[in-house]
Amino acid sequence: MVAPELIGALDADMNQPPKIFNRQRYAMRRARAAAQFSQHDFLHRRVFDDIVDRLESVKRDFPKAVFSGASALTELITSACGVGEVVSMDLSPKRLPPTSCRIASDEEALPFARESLDLFVSVLTLHTVNDIVGALTQARLALKPDGLFIAAAFGEETLSILRNALYRAEAEITGGVSPRVAPFASIQDFGQALGRAGFALPVVDIDKVSVRYANPMKLLRDLRGMGETNALAKNTSPLRRDVLMQALNIFMENGGEERFDIVYATGWTPHESQQKPLRPGAGRMPLEVAVKKSN
Repeated sequence: MVAPELIGALDADMNQPPKIFNRQRYAMRRARAAAQFSQHDFLHRRVFDDIVDRLESVKRDFPKAVFSGASALTELITSACGVGEVVSMDLSPKRLPPTSCRIASDEEALPFARESLDLFVSVLTLHTVNDIVGALTQARLALKPDGLFIAAAFGEETLSILRNALYRAEAEITGGVSPRVAPFASIQDFGQALGRAGFALPVVDIDKVSVRYANPMKLLRDLRGMGETNALAKNTSPLRRDVLMQALNIFMENGGEERFDIVYATGWTPHESQQKPLRPGAGRMPLEVAVKKSN
């Protein structure tokens, strides 16, 4: 017989999301990349330009906004975005811009008071949280009613060419494989997470970006410069140089083109003024009425 207190502990463990990423390691990766980030931020700039376009189209004001993972790109915010006070947040203090409103914090443990924000924007960081629903829920709780949440995160097929090349090279040379590229969530996963976190009017879409590399080492330098090298919680054996070189050869044989899926997830905190979906059957009319209208 299992003691009741042990059953409770087992239930608690089962409710905990698996720890896939080492957040401390990810913070170190981001800190190491901070000095050279502007030389490798082409994807982040693409994302931020898109977010600015989305904010400009909303046509409303956001007196207090948090931008997580944006670094100095917050300088690109236009007056048409309607953003007032900007709070910059990052897991690594070294990635924060030199502004008065900034905070080093983890998206898995947000420090903001309940209903204290009007806008929360996350720029290419949520793909490394261990509890995506928990992180989104915390963001929702920090937003005021009818507050807006926008996130961009790397999606399912990101780095799929490099991942497959590494698997193939390691299998050919060593007879086994180790995880070298982190798993990424699908667009469906992000959509479900928005709903489970309690956001209203959830919308997800995807930008599929292909980048061609004449030299595969440039891809590795870009990943390092972004702070996106391996941050998996499980320690793996060091990548042998011969395996890496074989993987890069395979990468180039396949065309030297890498894919980055960028998933955009948008939601609003519930408010009575928001559009409500119709009840099932509410939009239906009797067949005879429909026939009369068609005539």
